[in-house]
Amino acid sequence: MTTSVGDADKPWLNSYAKGIPETVTFEKTCLPEFLERSARMFPNNMAILFQGYKVSFRELNEMVNRFSACLLEFGISKGDGVAILLPNTIPCVVAYYATLKIGAIAVMNNPLYSDRELLHQFNDSKSKCLVTLDLLGNRMIDLRPQTSIQHIVCTSLGDYLPFPQNLLFPLVAKKRKLAADVKSAPNVHKWKPLMAMSRPAPPKCVLSFDDVAMYQYTGGTTGVSKGVILTHANLSCQVQQLEAWFPGFNKGEETMLGALPFFHVFGLSVAMNLAIFMGWGDILVPKPQSQPLLETIGKFKPTFAPLVPTMYIGMLNHPLIHKTDMSSIKGCFSGSAPLPVEVIRDFEKKTGAIIVEGFGMTESTPVTHVNPFSADNRKVGSIGLPIPNTQSKIVDLSDGLTEMPVGEPGEMIVRGPQVMKGYLGKPEETAQTLVDGWLHTGDIAIMDKDGFFFIVDRKKDMIISGGYNVYPRDIEEVFFANPKVQEATAIGVPHPTRGECVKVFVVLKPGETATEKELIDYCKGSLATYKLPTSIEFRDELPKTNVGKVLKKDLRAETLKKI
Repeated sequence: MTTSVGDADKPWLNSYAKGIPETVTFEKTCLPEFLERSARMFPNNMAILFQGYKVSFRELNEMVNRFSACLLEFGISKGDGVAILLPNTIPCVVAYYATLKIGAIAVMNNPLYSDRELLHQFNDSKSKCLVTLDLLGNRMIDLRPQTSIQHIVCTSLGDYLPFPQNLLFPLVAKKRKLAADVKSAPNVHKWKPLMAMSRPAPPKCVLSFDDVAMYQYTGGTTGVSKGVILTHANLSCQVQQLEAWFPGFNKGEETMLGALPFFHVFGLSVAMNLAIFMGWGDILVPKPQSQPLLETIGKFKPTFAPLVPTMYIGMLNHPLIHKTDMSSIKGCFSGSAPLPVEVIRDFEKKTGAIIVEGFGMTESTPVTHVNPFSADNRKVGSIGLPIPNTQSKIVDLSDGLTEMPVGEPGEMIVRGPQVMKGYLGKPEETAQTLVDGWLHTGDIAIMDKDGFFFIVDRKKDMIISGGYNVYPRDIEEVFFANPKVQEATAIGVPHPTRGECVKVFVVLKPGETATEKELIDYCKGSLATYKLPTSIEFRDELPKTNVGKVLKKDLRAETLKKI
């Protein structure tokens, strides 16, 4: 006989590891104040390591104060958007914390995005300032007239390097396409001179837990990129929840592997904000591919490694794995996609660490569920248990309200202090996703008798490629803009290292001809690299329902039969 689970009934609490509280009494302290605290507690400890260049917590706090003054000098005030278009670099961390410190709104952007995608995010967020790489500087200067951006600050990968790399970088960087000259234009600034001219006076800005801290953009099933409104409370409560979940890791004693991109909410909260809150050193990996990841682990010895499945798989399949000592790693956190059991086993054998899987969404800052940090108590294949102060339940797919019996599938919904305020400028979408404080994830899941949650199916059309969410409509809209294309639909197909890759089915207009390469090349100016299709199949027609909706499940089934 199955039993239902009411709001007050939380079977997952019996599965919590020892020392994990049901609730955390949250300290109403915002992230910039946590940085100041870490700078007081661990002033000389390494806060950031970039390519061997070390920044202490005291130095990081000073840099944040300097850039805060720069932003204020630009006329940026509370509530203004500051776009940050950077890989994991020292200026990325500084710009983010400086933005929050003056009460402005941080807008994290993906450097892989096309101008079309960035233009939407810049304008939707009404960003007034942009911090980016010199490699992207000229593109952004050309794009600026179509936006509200007034000031552009350009940093370089060579701005912070140890000796003798700092001397060699200018000699080889441009040949290797690691640096670029930025053309002269009004209100375009170089990072290092700007920072040198600024005084490290902390700004006088009172932050409230209810204040908006950032807009974190995500794709949507309709193809529209939505700005998720995250408050200072969301960000602060999330790191405090994570601290409670990993009680064996003490403040000031660990070293984080900062490989997850900080422009993605998983990397932002877990690999950056948690490290600063905990007073841990953060080893930045701007290009988290297999070789640099292994080289970083072997050389700098991180102890805590949040990664996505493609990173684990890539490292295990790289020849350097056999020469790399990975025994420094004590704990690993995996999210964004299911992690195969054999990968967990092989990686844990190699490192001696424990990998725990979790679940999150941009709309929840992102973490809502994590497996217990214990080889005995976790359930491999599960997304784990709701973390402290988080409720979760499975509801009927048709009405979104009726709670499903234990073991029966339905939509997973969650409620907690990490859940977003809403979508920027989209009240209807907000009302559909947030109902009485419950975040409707759109994921089909079950909960077992022990309170462990298992994802049965995800939003049916979403593709996860290399750890990134790819929404088919984004791709389809680009194809529909091609004058040769009559119809197009995109699906995800299995890929050995990326999890999934994109396949597009195309119906050409009568009398038109095209090749696979031609259409893929056509997409390159409009889509981020990881969204590009890897294969195209031409069809005379697409299978559809009687109301004209393309039957993607049929196309997916046909494709899987051929693999």
